[in-house]
Amino acid sequence: MRLVTILFPHLPIPAHRRRDTARARLCEIFSGIVSSRKTSYPDGGPNDMLQCLIDSRYKDGRATTETEVVGMVVSALFAGQHTSSSTGTWTGARLLARANAKHLRAAVQEQERIVERLGDRVDYEVLQEMDTLHRCIKEVLRLHPPAMMLLRHARRSFTVRTMEGDEYQVPEGHTVASPLVIHNRLPHVYKDPERYKPDRFGPGRGEDAAGGAFSYTAFGGGRHACVGEAFAYMQIKVIWSHLLRNFEMEMVSPFPETDWNVVMPGPKGKVMLRYNRRMSTTA
Repeated sequence: MRLVTILFPHLPIPAHRRRDTARARLCEIFSGIVSSRKTSYPDGGPNDMLQCLIDSRYKDGRATTETEVVGMVVSALFAGQHTSSSTGTWTGARLLARANAKHLRAAVQEQERIVERLGDRVDYEVLQEMDTLHRCIKEVLRLHPPAMMLLRHARRSFTVRTMEGDEYQVPEGHTVASPLVIHNRLPHVYKDPERYKPDRFGPGRGEDAAGGAFSYTAFGGGRHACVGEAFAYMQIKVIWSHLLRNFEMEMVSPFPETDWNVVMPGPKGKVMLRYNRRMSTTA
């Protein structure tokens, strides 16, 4: 998705026509699935995500429509696809950069300790023990957030006071934009903010917590924070725990630049690796 899509979503360009055609086809496919489910199970079907959406009710008691269910299914399908792919790639690029060799070594040693105690299990409890890898991913998200900015609609007027004491009035009905790339690199919150330093989130430090509730906004904040945050961390931990346990890797391409021409900034070009399977595989 390009920036022009956010600014001018209905601009009559070829990319938008392809988007609309693909969206219509997806809706056709999922509408058939939803309709079939309702017909096959008039009194309630299997206990899965689709049935939960079908059975959902609004506060006033109104049931979800087929169009609404289809829209939510399509959103769920794509919600974490590009973001997790980009974050997983940035995690590898950061860990395999020569300047970050100590962080790569710490992440590998953590996997070795876990395997020694728990074997080759990779389940929820094991993933929760991967504190070093978690901090490595969290720092990646600080430097490379999956979106350029957060957008919020001001339902009522409010005043913002800066550290310098200046005040700005945000009128009701206006759109408020918080650029994550700047927000997550504020020097009064993060020490040496341009450097990749996962230990800044370690025990006794927690620079994001020291800066306040909204100092770290890679997953948004408040009531509209990303509901998939925990799942995203688990997903990327599963991928990188497997790679770290089983392969010795070296990045042979230059550290990638960021592609700022898209809504979800990812690495520009290819990130090329050389790898060898470890002598003693564990997963």
